[in-house]
Amino acid sequence: MERIKIMINGIPGNVAVNVAKHIIKDDRFELVQESLTGPEITEDEYKIDSHSIRLIRPDVRDGLIADIQKKEGLFISIDYTHPSAVNSNAEFYCNYGLPFVMGTTGGDRKAIEETVCSSDIPAVIAPNMAKQIVAFQAMMEWCAETFPGIFKDYSLEIRESHQKGKADTSGTARAMTTYFNKFGIPFTEDQIIMERDPEKQKNEWGIPEEHLGGHGWHTYTITSNDKTVNFSFSHNINGRDIYSKGTLDAVIYLQKKINENHGGKVFTMIDVLKGI
Repeated sequence: MERIKIMINGIPGNVAVNVAKHIIKDDRFELVQESLTGPEITEDEYKIDSHSIRLIRPDVRDGLIADIQKKEGLFISIDYTHPSAVNSNAEFYCNYGLPFVMGTTGGDRKAIEETVCSSDIPAVIAPNMAKQIVAFQAMMEWCAETFPGIFKDYSLEIRESHQKGKADTSGTARAMTTYFNKFGIPFTEDQIIMERDPEKQKNEWGIPEEHLGGHGWHTYTITSNDKTVNFSFSHNINGRDIYSKGTLDAVIYLQKKINENHGGKVFTMIDVLKGI
């Protein structure tokens, strides 16, 4: 099989670098030696193993992308940049015909989907690229649709902890509020308890010190009004490998959709899991 060329955007961010390392080690893929990065980055390149990645800031990317496309041919972009950049990035990908996988959370998600749907390219867009967590969310969605209102008159607490550098509230936690609303529990995104303090994460949450710089711990607790009934669901991820592996599965799926000429369509990780 011909190797899929991938540009991973967001280097030197931790997730982007982790994904790039997986790409380098996987014979199915070839890493494009450029990466779109943020305006605050002062370095011109970043070393990953023996690879030197040229970092391209927003003010010069329009002038360089045509040369990169001419040099590389067709490639898929992976976006792990910053929540503040996702909408402009999506417009950039669509304007230049760059199919993409977006794992960055935040931004105006509806606007991103509309941008893709009005373009000629397909994209996989998801707030969480960990396949097992996506499957858990699908189970919760099925349950909420099948048994609406089952937890009426119950209260909900959502707690999530991520590394200090994560700028926004967990996209997974935000998505879960929709299912709990269908269960009959009024709850809004601003009620999510968000932890970013490494000392509290280590001493109060019990997160291993070696994973303070990269983790995603979530707990959803449902309690009856009289406090006699309690349900708790947790998923705790240490490290970033689970997201990188799911991201590359999304790349394989997206390449299939490109080959089938599925332009102007948004796919999710549920689509990737189903493989249809």
